[in-house]
Amino acid sequence: MIPTKQKKIIGILTGGGDVPGLNPAIGGIVKRANNEGFKVIGIKRGYAGLVEMVRNKNADNSDCYEEFPPIFQIATSITEEWFLHSSRTNPEKLLQEDVPDHLKDKYSESQNDVTPEIIKNIEYLQLDYLVVIGGNDTLKYSLRLHKEGIKIIAIPKTMDGDVSGTDYCIGFSTCITRIISMILTLSMSAGSHERFLVIEVFGRSAGFTAMLPTIAGVANRCVIPESEFNIPQLAELMVIDRAKNPGKFSTVVISEGAKFKGMTPENNYRIGEKVAQKLHKISAKFNNGKKVDTIVQNLGYLVRSGVPDATDSIVPIAYGNIAMDIISDGKSGMMTALRDGVYTAVDLNLIDQSPKTINVEKFYDKYNLQPKIDSYMSMPQLIINGTTILSK
Repeated sequence: MIPTKQKKIIGILTGGGDVPGLNPAIGGIVKRANNEGFKVIGIKRGYAGLVEMVRNKNADNSDCYEEFPPIFQIATSITEEWFLHSSRTNPEKLLQEDVPDHLKDKYSESQNDVTPEIIKNIEYLQLDYLVVIGGNDTLKYSLRLHKEGIKIIAIPKTMDGDVSGTDYCIGFSTCITRIISMILTLSMSAGSHERFLVIEVFGRSAGFTAMLPTIAGVANRCVIPESEFNIPQLAELMVIDRAKNPGKFSTVVISEGAKFKGMTPENNYRIGEKVAQKLHKISAKFNNGKKVDTIVQNLGYLVRSGVPDATDSIVPIAYGNIAMDIISDGKSGMMTALRDGVYTAVDLNLIDQSPKTINVEKFYDKYNLQPKIDSYMSMPQLIINGTTILSK
């Protein structure tokens, strides 16, 4: 049921991939909103909820949106699953097969821009503000809505850590923490069998999730999307690392978007497996004629699900409260952010920049396939802010 228009109404939408910390962000908004007299509506399944809803008071839209009761602030803070669910629906590029039945007569192209329906549905719900929590794709569409006149407040989340305009995105710390823990666990098997350990992690355009665990010392080498590598180069380095290690194993962390020389663009799916196979085959060249067996593991959803760590329990609540500060000030078109260790809000237009990437020249040794940091003095805590490691 649409709430009676008595007080200002805030909508919350979460889109894209799941990460730990989304529910604390929602909880931070809902608690403040309820205490300050706002009503809050949760839009379900990302933008899909706004695409599929029917503007009819008799329609069943329970799968598209739901009003948050005041007591629900507790549940959003403690449940592990992402309460509002998610989708990767892009209303600017909606495939014909995804157009809901009640809109098929109006939108019949193979790919459709249904933004006019999104705006009408936001108006139908009487939303004064829409808080959008998401990564680059989700937030870029929120910028489109902002330019169309919708009052948008954005909260950055992605375990890749590559949203422009902020040093921190919800989910990043938990992702790195889990990668480190899982590499240490898998190292036991790699050492027992004297093998190469090949770990694939998320990171389509930025290599932060591969680089930071290597800085932490749990991997010998890392390959990142920002710098092409070649397999013989990596194989030789890993054979050397293995020989020097009393445990007789060596580890490389591979970003999913990394590219090796000779690889075709369409051939980077399951790059960890492909690299592991090639390492096994070519390792004999550098290991006295003997091939080195490999253990390969794509950590995938293991690092993006479940309970958030301390950082991803605290930062999301702060971001939720900053979103409410922006709303209370009557502002919009802004994104919550951490910059140089300080909470702030930035212009949403910054999201239109390219995703953050690693400054290879300054911070990555492309010959030894390792992080290159001459001094940690005056560096930010996670070494990924806009004035240090980035390629801007």
